[in-house]
Amino acid sequence: MKKEVIGTNQLFAMIILFELGTAIVIPIGLETGHTIWLSILLALPGGVLLYLIFHDLYCQYPNLIISGYTQKILGKTIGWPLSFLYIPVLVFNGSRILRESGDLLIAASYDQTPVFIINAIMVTAVIYILNKGIQVFFRTSEIYLLVIFFMGFICFFVVIAAGLVDFKNLFPLHAVDWKQALRSAFPNILTFPFGELICMTTIFPHLQKSCQSRKTGIAAIVLSGILLCSTHAIEISVLGKNIYERSTFPMYTTITLVNLANFIQRLDALVILTLIIGVFFKMTLYCYAVIAVTADLFKVQDTRRLAIPVGVVVLFGSLISAENYPRHLEEGAFFLRYILSVLFTAIPILLFVVHRVRKRLGLLR
Repeated sequence: MKKEVIGTNQLFAMIILFELGTAIVIPIGLETGHTIWLSILLALPGGVLLYLIFHDLYCQYPNLIISGYTQKILGKTIGWPLSFLYIPVLVFNGSRILRESGDLLIAASYDQTPVFIINAIMVTAVIYILNKGIQVFFRTSEIYLLVIFFMGFICFFVVIAAGLVDFKNLFPLHAVDWKQALRSAFPNILTFPFGELICMTTIFPHLQKSCQSRKTGIAAIVLSGILLCSTHAIEISVLGKNIYERSTFPMYTTITLVNLANFIQRLDALVILTLIIGVFFKMTLYCYAVIAVTADLFKVQDTRRLAIPVGVVVLFGSLISAENYPRHLEEGAFFLRYILSVLFTAIPILLFVVHRVRKRLGLLR
């Protein structure tokens, strides 16, 4: 099959859309509190460092994805089972993303629609774009990034123009607040959303200009971090700490308060559209990562044949992951801290260190 090629502009757009995803709508890192905006800024350098580790491993093994160079670095006996662990974890996390989007859409507008129908429509779109190929998928991201920026500008403008913002809600910052921000940043926010960029390791071999992907990725991550920080800071300044902590979807709650001159109101459709776009790109990239790792481990030549099976598993996984949304958040906190933080952050760092040590000792072929 002809190799699909991805440009640097498409990589830039995809990283931003992937990082925003659901993180721009729900409390980031599954944390609450008025210091979340500070936690994002503290975790941002760690996110850049993780990307540099992913990129360095890609430069050492330019034709391999993470499952390939894991076996090269750790050996097939350890590397193959470790790489296989990524498949169920990526599937489960993709299912959680789908579940969050379905719950918000039901809570906001589609209370009479079964969650299965909403999730099935989303998965159908994901399967369709994966069958078209990742080159088409990444070209689409350039268009939708402009849409997201346009809707974001409108939301920021009307919230500020409506006089809802009170920056006093962001302060004061005492010593205990700095400690809480640091605990939220590491490992939770470092893992979600920055550690999730491990999905990009399955994309790197398709880059057209690999030498420029380092700067492009860093710029996209920094911009994503600033956008997330600004968004959650605005939400806290509008809602206050108490309402923000009790709100399931603070961005949606914030935009419903807008009433500009008794004329501009009911802009919650913009939040719903932002969520749908973010979830589509994030879940599609998760599904592609599952497909790529599975194809690499089991030597499947035509990866598009795996799109339907992976999509179906993600769909039903979203329905059985938790019986309700509070239970969903409770499971997510455990999953984020003890599983994702290991596979998405600790393992890549371990691979980087082991590779450097073995290379210095001349043990790599």
